[in-house]
Amino acid sequence: MNLNQLVNMVLRILMRKAISSGVNAGIRAASGKGRKQPSRQPAPQIADAAAAEATETPEETAEERAERLAAR
Repeated sequence: MNLNQLVNMVLRILMRKAISSGVNAGIRAASGKGRKQPSRQPAPQIADAAAAEATETPEETAEERAERLAAR
């Protein structure tokens, strides 16, 4: 067996494994048994305006705050 045959044999083994794992992953994803995405919880809604103002960012200017409050 010469070097060319050995290189081809090793490359075929590696390619077979890579392609097989890719096909298996695609089939798992298509059947819905792939990795589950974590469920996202909706952000809590702030009911009163005083609590909403307490959560404003420090970079917010008085003009931006007035515009935000006027939009309500």
